Amino acid sequence: MLNRLDPPGGQLATVRYAEADFQVLSPGNYVVCAITGKPIPLDELKYWSWQRQEAYVDAQSSLQAEREAGNLA
Repeated sequence: MLNRLDPPGGQLATVRYAEADFQVLSPGNYVVCAITGKPIPLDELKYWSWQRQEAYVDAQSSLQAEREAGNLA
């Protein structure tokens, strides 16, 4: 398992995001936030857009993505 303080020493995962969960298509232990570029360990992934197929490191990044997509004022 990836240590929370270490940068990803493993492999970038390929993920398909669904509305309520996600499916790992190719093995890895992290994905990258579409807004910040920060690595997100898969076991900590909580925010994503299934419409845009993007992951977000936190709620603030998710909100920013919605605003940039024109979905919020």
